[in-house]
Amino acid sequence: MSKGVVQNRIRAGLAATALAIAFVPLAGMTPAEAREQQAPDRQRILDAMKRATKFMVEDVSTHGGYVWSYLPDMSRRWGELEARPSMIWVQPPGTPDMGNLFLDAYHATGDEYYYEAAKKAADALIAGEIATGGWNYFIDFAGEASTRQFYDTVGKNAWRMEEFQHYWGNATFDDDGTAQAMKFILRLYAEKFDPKYKSEVMRNIDFVLESQYPNGGWPQRWPLKHEFVHHGLADYTSYITFNDNVTAENVDYLIDCYQVLSDQRLLPAIYRGMDIYLLTQQGQPQPGWALQYTPVKLEPAAARSYEPKALATHTTASAVEQLMRFYRLTGDSRYLARIPEALDWLESVKLPPDQASPKGAYPTFIEIGTGKPLYLHRRGSNAANGEYYTSSEPDHVIGHYSSYRNIDVAALRREYERMRAMPPEEARSESPLFHAQAGAFPRFVETDTSGTSDLNDDMSARNTQAIVAGLNAQGYWPTELKATSNPYIGDPSDAPADKDYETTRVGDRYDTSPYYADKPVIGISTAAYLNNMGKLISALERQGG
Repeated sequence: MSKGVVQNRIRAGLAATALAIAFVPLAGMTPAEAREQQAPDRQRILDAMKRATKFMVEDVSTHGGYVWSYLPDMSRRWGELEARPSMIWVQPPGTPDMGNLFLDAYHATGDEYYYEAAKKAADALIAGEIATGGWNYFIDFAGEASTRQFYDTVGKNAWRMEEFQHYWGNATFDDDGTAQAMKFILRLYAEKFDPKYKSEVMRNIDFVLESQYPNGGWPQRWPLKHEFVHHGLADYTSYITFNDNVTAENVDYLIDCYQVLSDQRLLPAIYRGMDIYLLTQQGQPQPGWALQYTPVKLEPAAARSYEPKALATHTTASAVEQLMRFYRLTGDSRYLARIPEALDWLESVKLPPDQASPKGAYPTFIEIGTGKPLYLHRRGSNAANGEYYTSSEPDHVIGHYSSYRNIDVAALRREYERMRAMPPEEARSESPLFHAQAGAFPRFVETDTSGTSDLNDDMSARNTQAIVAGLNAQGYWPTELKATSNPYIGDPSDAPADKDYETTRVGDRYDTSPYYADKPVIGISTAAYLNNMGKLISALERQGG
């Protein structure tokens, strides 16, 4: 799965924890015999998978789509924010991830039920696609009036979720939503080449091509809007965006399409998308990258009010990784040429040990010109009276967006040296841009089937048994819903804060932003379903047959 998907699952706070069951080999048995005794047989695994999936498809889904978590009585549900019963979520771990898992299960079992479940997820996404193409973070089947009301209430009052404080009415490339939806629908089409989905694939390709700037970058949202001026900052959604791998995800999608369709018109767009990394790297003495850039002059720019106009160390590290990947795709040494400058710059901004944080030794943001760290702060208590700001002071930084990063510059440098020593022909020897591929997608997308050592087999047998046993009578895995939120209770006044919310994830009772509950309730989690189904699929693969 993509890095963006993993990061969003962590942010959702919904990753499932396997139930613990002691694995004690029976007397006189070898470890292999004990595993055979305690591991569920294939039919029990298949039965658990089917029962869990039927519950999600037939009892939980809305028009074939999903949000992130639900209370058992369905009285509340959440995506990244609290959702309504008429909503499904596009952001991971949402509807595209569920669709990909269904296809994984179809590949592992051959059961057409999973393929049909995947089609229902795709149909839900297609039904909720923006008229001009692409997707918002969520789909509200109750219609635009309901969506606008959501933005005017829950969204407007989510203090730290500024991307939800205004309704643009267009599609977003942020947070992997549109990219993952497009990739899933392409994968579904490539499964059986159902003509029903061919027109949707072509529509998605047109959307990506039309939204790309001539210089190769993509805006965060499309069609372009310039209306959300907040806290004195211009609307950032037209800026070329690297945050959350927007550019890399779109390049990857076009490469996937090229593999499936052999459409030659995609190649220029792919190369422009790779070259925007070269165009946006800053010159000496600060040869790094920013989160986003103005689309014409390619100047670093601010986005949300806690994402200042600055260079970003984690974005620079990610750009270096992408450039090395582009070398493997093309064999073009231009993508390697300035990597040493970027790595040297990263090392130059590393904090000394006495100033580093447990969250990392690299400041997230570096001021352009001075080279000083910019730390993130806030004051106030909610979206009405609160504000974010930056300073050079590392104390009392905000808790929901780290002012520090962990970056392994030494590992990046080792990989660069390996790439530099690799001849261009060898570098691109397996590139889908130069060689015909069997297909754009591996057999499994959501499922990790690696790891088969004896120790892993012992642990896997125990975990598989725990997962099968942990499925409750209703058909879901009871999971702590670590992420929750304050329900919308009306708009707050501009009164000063009644306490200090500088470092908390959530403000006062009016703040509808998600936060981690002190005492999580037990509920239904799509991330738990994805996690446990993935492990059961892995168990089937280990058993074979």
